[in-house]
Amino acid sequence: MKKFNLLILVALLLSIAVVPVLAQDEVTELRITWYDDGNEGAVLRDLLDQFEAENTDIRVVMDTVAYNVVLEQLPIQVEAGEAPDMGRITDLPRMAGQYLDLRPYIEDPAYWEENFPADVFNSLRAGADDEGIYGFPTQFTVTGPFINRTLFEQAGIEVPSDTSDAVTWEEWTEVAVQVAEATGTEFAIAMDRSGHRFAGPAISQGAIYFDEDGEVVIDTEGFRDMADILISWHADAITPAEVWVGAGGSYAAAADFFINGQLVVYMAGSWQVARFSNDIADAFDWEAVPNPSGPGGSTGMPGGAALVAFETEAGAANPERYAAVGRVMDFLAREDIQREFAARTLFIPGHLNLGEVPYETDLPAAQQALATFTAEIPKFDTQAYLLQYSPIVFAINNPVRDRLTQVITGELTLDQAIERIEQDVADAIAAEGA
Repeated sequence: MKKFNLLILVALLLSIAVVPVLAQDEVTELRITWYDDGNEGAVLRDLLDQFEAENTDIRVVMDTVAYNVVLEQLPIQVEAGEAPDMGRITDLPRMAGQYLDLRPYIEDPAYWEENFPADVFNSLRAGADDEGIYGFPTQFTVTGPFINRTLFEQAGIEVPSDTSDAVTWEEWTEVAVQVAEATGTEFAIAMDRSGHRFAGPAISQGAIYFDEDGEVVIDTEGFRDMADILISWHADAITPAEVWVGAGGSYAAAADFFINGQLVVYMAGSWQVARFSNDIADAFDWEAVPNPSGPGGSTGMPGGAALVAFETEAGAANPERYAAVGRVMDFLAREDIQREFAARTLFIPGHLNLGEVPYETDLPAAQQALATFTAEIPKFDTQAYLLQYSPIVFAINNPVRDRLTQVITGELTLDQAIERIEQDVADAIAAEGA
């Protein structure tokens, strides 16, 4: 009898030992390709930890990479059949047709359609007949300048936007140079190496990117005026050459120069608020100012990133994997999670119905910047929206960035650069239609 009981005990212990192994085998591991502007990766990880605690059968791994990797390498991986389950992207139309339609895997598609911008959904779709839901915006962004107010105070020079609602780019350039010279600051003014960052100022100068028939337009007086201003910054050595000249053909930001107190005026946008709150804090007085004015008005560019799901071989072979992706996306799209994400990252939310976000900052500079960027949204020009949500937005912005760089380095004249941009865009449109 004792021997029989001993055998039962051994069998019971063995069965208990096997349970964790079996449970572990049943966990679905998903992967997200992610990039950071500020602290949003850490916030997302916290939220995913909360999800995993509530959903013990799913584990989500974040692969955090540089933004250039998302922009340049992720589309190649997706095309090669090596897509992650999810990814944070900014070139929304580029991989249309390769995203996973979440409609069958989320609980309430109507909630998504009511609470996220239709423009984002349409940018991810493959055509007019496509009604899929492929992801949601992680944030809404607004481009605009930052200033180092401390430098203005040290120079004894008034901040132009304190007394005028219509400061031009020429005026900002002139006063920034004065402040830099008076304080011994290395650089006066800078703009990220980005066609998107250039577009708002160009439109303010009177540029249009699309005519009444929807055809792309590059060669306008406004475009040339803003290009001349950017080129002059480099010719006069008042901007860090490393940003536009030393970036090796890709996007580059001037944020480090501003953070280090080497820059008076910096054209960037709302996504930098969290980073500046952490990396500058109150080391000097920084703030956002309204977008400069010109013949085309005063406009920044809308923008943002989206978290999307991809079709994968693993998901196609096992629909339960797609169901797991849907559960993760549903969780992250929830109103309470969206509110927490926006509050902790200091992002303007992509969710349309959160109301006033309780941003988790006591830093006056961050509060001021968020309020300033939010106030810029109603000022967006129609051309800004047309460009941002065009399926060929990167086919325009990237050649603008690269060809203007060639003018700055002396490889092309502005006339030649404009001709090349027009040809680059035409080639991209033809290739898309091929």
